[in-house]
Amino acid sequence: MKHDPLNDALSKINNAEENGKLECEIKPASKLIGRVLRVMQENGYLERFEYVEDGRGGTYNVILNGNINKCKVIKPRWAVKNTDIEDYESRYLPAQGFGVLILTTNRGVMDHSEAKSKEAGGKLLAYVY
Repeated sequence: MKHDPLNDALSKINNAEENGKLECEIKPASKLIGRVLRVMQENGYLERFEYVEDGRGGTYNVILNGNINKCKVIKPRWAVKNTDIEDYESRYLPAQGFGVLILTTNRGVMDHSEAKSKEAGGKLLAYVY
């Protein structure tokens, strides 16, 4: 039984990057995982990904480009105000301006810089650098 599919997906991506693989398959697929993958792709950490329906929850085929040093889920999912994002940025990322925090807000899943510009708070999901 899987308790946290997002954690499983990011662990699979992280392991594939460490082993030098060019692609990985994530299953089961969910909308949240798809939105997190989209944020990672927009920030240049993934080449591309596609959803494949297999009749059992679907899968994501992810094409890697070798830009990920580490990606992990943040547990517990801290609620963060837009004014406190910088504190969590210094906690989870190695340097300012290096890597992204991924948040879920009432305006959708986005990275921390977009959340700061839209003045939106939310819950921390993951970080990538």
